[in-house]
Amino acid sequence: MQVVITAVGPDNRGLADPIVHLVSAAGANIYEIQMYDHDSERLFAMLLRIDWPLGPESVAELREKMNEIGRLKGLSIRTWSRDEHQSRSRLPRLAICTTYRPEPALALLRSMRDKRLLATPAVMIGNRDSCRGVAEQFGVEWHQIGDAKGEPDNQRMVELFDQYDVDYIILARYMRVLPASTCWRFAGRIINLHHGLLPPFPGFRPYEDAFQHRMLTYGATIHFIVPELDAGNQIINQSTFTVFPGTPLEQIKRQGETDHEPSCLVEGVRRVVDREVELHFHRVVRHVPHG
Repeated sequence: MQVVITAVGPDNRGLADPIVHLVSAAGANIYEIQMYDHDSERLFAMLLRIDWPLGPESVAELREKMNEIGRLKGLSIRTWSRDEHQSRSRLPRLAICTTYRPEPALALLRSMRDKRLLATPAVMIGNRDSCRGVAEQFGVEWHQIGDAKGEPDNQRMVELFDQYDVDYIILARYMRVLPASTCWRFAGRIINLHHGLLPPFPGFRPYEDAFQHRMLTYGATIHFIVPELDAGNQIINQSTFTVFPGTPLEQIKRQGETDHEPSCLVEGVRRVVDREVELHFHRVVRHVPHG
């Protein structure tokens, strides 16, 4: 059974040792270990992906032991497994994060309602209030975490992810960059909709950039989030559409935003919740079940 442990906190010596020792002593096989020391932020971050030999019922006990290490070492530790709740047939729980555009969130919620996407919308979070009505329409709890200028309360966001016990975080046209500490806390579990093709058109204006290059092919990219903005090896799904020469930018954006982006996002999220793909060592790989 695969378990992912992440630890984030102020940099110090000997932070990884008790975590690694505990899982090794229990007989776990370590498939992946990554550690990061961000000197400029004095931030320690660690990801440990293991094959846990003691069964789903023991993950809660492992989590409590990890939390105790966190309390002793001043670390924020999360112990997560997709397999923990399989005996109760719990569907993956999604946090859907938005800013202005409602179409991607609507597409996800409709797909879950119609059982085309086998997941549960646990919560919707916005740094703007624009998508509150979408959440209310589908009976999903809504939280607005932005100030008057849309600047998000990132700590509150993390608290909500924990409060609603989410498995995956979906950035459904959420137009803010997550802090590195948030990325590591939920490493391999954050899925982003980028409204352009990667790697050629990163950033916040991919339609405009492609239009200036006189492109006739546009698209969207669904990728796992790592701290580097729109990095290139984490693509889950990518699709394109083609326009005729002379098509106005406004028409191109309308086609992409209202139709193409939402369908691309649904397929990308489906691949993740159906466990067709996972993020290993910052690269998307096909999932091979363990145990």
